[in-house]
This record gives sequence, C-alpha cells and structure tokens, in this order.
Amino acid sequence: MRKSMSIVIFLVAGLIAAPAFARAEDKSELQKRMREAEQVLKMSVTAPDKGIPKELLERAECVGVFPGVAKGAFVVGGEFGRGVFTCRGRDGAMGPPAFFSIGGPSVGWQFGGNVADFVLLIMNENGVKHLLQDHFTLGGEVSAVAGPVGRTVQAATDLQLHAEILSWSRSRGLFLGASLKGTVINHDEKAARLFYGREVPAREILVDHAVPVPAAAQGYVKAVTQYSKRAS
Repeated sequence: MRKSMSIVIFLVAGLIAAPAFARAEDKSELQKRMREAEQVLKMSVTAPDKGIPKELLERAECVGVFPGVAKGAFVVGGEFGRGVFTCRGRDGAMGPPAFFSIGGPSVGWQFGGNVADFVLLIMNENGVKHLLQDHFTLGGEVSAVAGPVGRTVQAATDLQLHAEILSWSRSRGLFLGASLKGTVINHDEKAARLFYGREVPAREILVDHAVPVPAAAQGYVKAVTQYSKRAS
C-alpha cells in the first residue's frame, strides 16, 4: 500500500513539475518544434474530407499549432505541450512565430494517456488581445469551442462561427474538433529570447512583425500563409 502511494505521489509530482522542466530547451529543440508544427498543419489541412475548412483559415487572424501534447495521468490528469502562434499582417501574410505552452489540470480517474496534436485558430481581434497577455484560459475569459471539420463550413454551428478561438485535435490518425475548455495558454518568453537572440514581447512578434522570420521558421510561416491566403 505504501509503495502504491509512493508511485502515485511520484506521478503527480512529475505532472506538476512538467512545465518547469519543459522550459529547459535549446535552440535546436525550438527548430525541431517549428518543423513538427509545419507537418501537423499540413496534415490537418489536407486530411481527406476531415480537414480544417479553408474558409475558416482564410478568416483566421492567427494560427497556433501544438505538436505532441501529452495528455492523461494516473488519478490526477492533465496535459502539457509546447507550440507556436503566428498572426496575419496588414498585407494578409502571416508573420514570425511566437512560442507558447498549453496545459490544464483535470481531476478524475484517468489510467494511461495519449499524445495529440492541436491546431487553434484565433478568429477576431478580441482573441488576438487575449493572445498578447501573459496567459489566458480557453472557455474562461475567452470563448473557445471545438471547430468543425470538412471541406466547407456548411456544417458549422452559430456558436462555432462566432467563437474567438476554434480548436482541433489529431490523434492516432483521427482528426476532429477538440473542446479545450479550462486549458491555459502561456506566452513562452524564454523560448522567444532563445530563438530571436533577445527579449521580444509577444506584441512585437505577432502584431508589429518587428522581427524578421528566422530561417528555421520560414517553412512553417510559408505553409501557414499558403493555407490561410485570402481571396483577393
């Protein structure tokens, strides 16, 4: 019994400590994250009959991709992952990426776990304002709902069409809208400093586009711009 309790305590402690350990990254890991984000986006958009509707990508102000978010734990469940957001400039093209973490504890009997990729679309200016904060909670101060899947938005509900943030997940080959209510998203200032070589606030990256797109991020930014290009 004592041994079982020790295992539970160890697992819970590991989950709580995960964000602290996850920040100990180097630049090569950030570059890898960019490549993974590009692949996740491509798979999410091109999924046969189940991808993100193009109309929503065209309407989106910002696109966020979180590859390989770990979810599930023994007794106390939660998720933690890292990803990137990029936002549209005045010319319609997407700009340099800013780094974010995603996580949200939940209580319940959850044996085992899985890994999923997440794609989030910021649909309006109010959503962008939340993105520029140090952190915000989906379904809390910002309206966020599971996004519709398919080639068009015909199946979208009124709630989806007016949400500030739409979210999708991809796990084990399945792609579907994901409800991430209660999930907290944090701007990763340390990762930004490491990637750009100096302190850069989220606003300067996402809205002002005050930094050039690094070579390691050009593939991702090009893909986001291509998939979200608005009709002229």
